[in-house]
Amino acid sequence: MTGTDQSPAHRPLGARVMAFVALTKPRIIELLLITTVPVMFLAQQGVPDLTLVLLTCVGGYLSAGGANALNMYIDRDIDALMDRTSQRPLVTGMVSPRECLVFGITLAVVSTLLFGLTVNWLSAWLSLGALLFYVVVYTMILKRRTSQNIVWGGIAGCLPVLIGWSSVTNSMSWAPIILFLVMFFWTPPHYWPLSMKVKEDYARVGVPMLPVVASNKVVAKQIVIYSWVMVAVSLLLTPLGYTGWFYTAVALLAGGFWLWEAHGLQNRAKAEVTGAKLKEMRLFHWSITYVSILFVAVAVDPFLR
Repeated sequence: MTGTDQSPAHRPLGARVMAFVALTKPRIIELLLITTVPVMFLAQQGVPDLTLVLLTCVGGYLSAGGANALNMYIDRDIDALMDRTSQRPLVTGMVSPRECLVFGITLAVVSTLLFGLTVNWLSAWLSLGALLFYVVVYTMILKRRTSQNIVWGGIAGCLPVLIGWSSVTNSMSWAPIILFLVMFFWTPPHYWPLSMKVKEDYARVGVPMLPVVASNKVVAKQIVIYSWVMVAVSLLLTPLGYTGWFYTAVALLAGGFWLWEAHGLQNRAKAEVTGAKLKEMRLFHWSITYVSILFVAVAVDPFLR
C-alpha cells in the first residue's frame, strides 16, 4: 500500500505544503544554487546585480523543483520499493500522482517564463533544457537501461553553471564551460559512493547503477579516474586567465584531499573490504563539501586579483 483511506486532499494543510516542498528536493537544489551564484560573481568580476541574483535563484529553484517533481512522478513505482525513497510524498499518499504531474509541469512553465521575462531568454532555454534532459533523457531513457545513467544524466546538474554565467552576460565563454566540465566529471564519483551504499535498493528494482553491475574494485577505479580528470579540469581556469592565485590554491588543496579520499576508497576496495569498513560515504560527503569550497573560491577570487 502506498496510501491510506484518506485522499491526499483531506490531509492537514501544513503536512500537504511540506509534501509539495519535498517534491522539489530542496537539499539537492541547494547544491545547484551553490554552483550558480558564484559563477555570477565570476562573470561580473565582482558583485552582480542582487535583483538579478534573486531572480536567477528563484527561477533555478522552480525549474529544478519542477524537474524533481516530474522525476518522482515517473519513478513512483520503484520509489515505493526502495528503502531510501519509501517516505516520498507519492509513496506515502500525501500527494496524488495527478497533483504531482500538474505541479511539476506548472513549475516548469513558470520558471521558463520567469527566466525569459526577467533575466534573459538564453538562461530560460538553458533552464528548460536542463529540466527536459533530467526528466526525459535521464529519468525516462537512461536510468533503467544503462550503468552509465548517472554519467550522461548528470549533464542536467551541470547546466546551472552555464545559467549563472548567461544570466549576467547573456552569452557563453570558456570559463562556464570549464566549470560545466568540472561538474560533469564530479557527478559520477559523487554519486557512485552513495550507490555503493544502497546498491541492494537499486538491484531490487532493476536499476543498473554501476555498483549494482560491477564489483567495488571496478567502481572505485572508475571513481579515481573521474576524480583525476575533474581536478585537472578545475585547474584550467587560471592559465586561461579567468582566476588567480586564491582559486588555484583552493582548487589544489581541495582537489588533493579529494584524490586522497578517492584513492583510500580504491585501496579498501582492492583489499576487498566490505560493509561499514569500506567507508564509501566519506567520499560522498566530502564531494558536497568540495563543490561548496571550490565555488566559494570562484566567487571570492575576483576580489583578490
